[in-house]
Amino acid sequence: MTRQLTAPVAVTFGVLGPVTAATERGPVALRGHRQRLVLGRLLIAHGRVVPVDRLVDDLWEVAPDGAVGAIRTFVADLRRALEPDRPPRQPPRILVTEPPGYVLKAAPDAVDAGQFEAAVGEAARLLAAGRPAPALAALDAALGLWRGPAYADCANEFWAVAEINRLDELRMLAVERRAEALLAVGRPDEAAADLPAHLASYPLREDAWRLLAVARYRAGRQGDALAALREARQVLVTELGVDPGPELRRLEADILAQAPHLTPPHERAAAPGLAEPVRQVEAGQRPFVGRDAELTRLRRAAEDASRRQQPTLALLSGDPGAGKTALAEALTRRLAADGWTTAWGRSPEYEGAPPAWPWTQITDALAGPAAAVVTEPDGGPEGGPA
Repeated sequence: MTRQLTAPVAVTFGVLGPVTAATERGPVALRGHRQRLVLGRLLIAHGRVVPVDRLVDDLWEVAPDGAVGAIRTFVADLRRALEPDRPPRQPPRILVTEPPGYVLKAAPDAVDAGQFEAAVGEAARLLAAGRPAPALAALDAALGLWRGPAYADCANEFWAVAEINRLDELRMLAVERRAEALLAVGRPDEAAADLPAHLASYPLREDAWRLLAVARYRAGRQGDALAALREARQVLVTELGVDPGPELRRLEADILAQAPHLTPPHERAAAPGLAEPVRQVEAGQRPFVGRDAELTRLRRAAEDASRRQQPTLALLSGDPGAGKTALAEALTRRLAADGWTTAWGRSPEYEGAPPAWPWTQITDALAGPAAAVVTEPDGGPEGGPA
């Protein structure tokens, strides 16, 4: 007589919250805390055999008499729950005996943590390929899998700590990549609203501070963006005794300079106020009369520097309202008309501003050998290009 084999029941497992299992019939009833621990321990093994002795040590600080028998009972109950239609004497297909212990044969996509990890990896590839919209959808679905702390039933078990920490780290990365995707699709307000709660739990995440500052800046909240960076500095100094890394320091300088690269190209094209510095001067020229002698001296100094191929500094000084910025603008226009590359930098009266930060913007703008540089030390009352 040929025995008819039934198809295995599809089983899924949840570990992004309390440990759960479900079949096509619905949730599996797990009997008691220790049975959940056995299932959690087997899931954390990721398809590797867990010896019976290891299970005993992991479940009890001091193993009672009959501990091995209790483990066998837990396993037998789990097998009946996971494969309710398995005929008598047919070997199990999900929770399998392999000397010297047991192994849970669950495909990665049958566990919510495996689905989550795959989605985060796919989102990273989509972002790198310049496809933020599908990346955002993948991350929203992935984060929606979380029902609470990972392996919530096993949180106090030493054998679960490493896996819980790994999944928590991956979740933090997913939240930050979601913010990155929101910025890329032009939704900075949402990113700025979501990140503070993330940082309240994980205040040492420098990349999250960076994303929050960029989100606030793109949402038109320059002051709040700088406040986020100041708070990041305070947290890092207080908690770790270190200053922010170079990326946060550069970002602070760029925000102060209103660097064009902080705004997506399509938004720059739609916002005349974010045009390139030289174009700002040309579009907003002020009438310039007088100071011909000073202007001539400055042009000659520039020509001499070009011939000698040596840097030259010229200082314009005078009382507020004397016309320093107007003279610098006139010089910029005339040198630009002669084919020079020009760049502006400003040092506003801002407490805690990085020293010499205008030079970061200036050096980025200077692409050719002949260039004129203008810096304003204090952002005086005449304004001028920045």
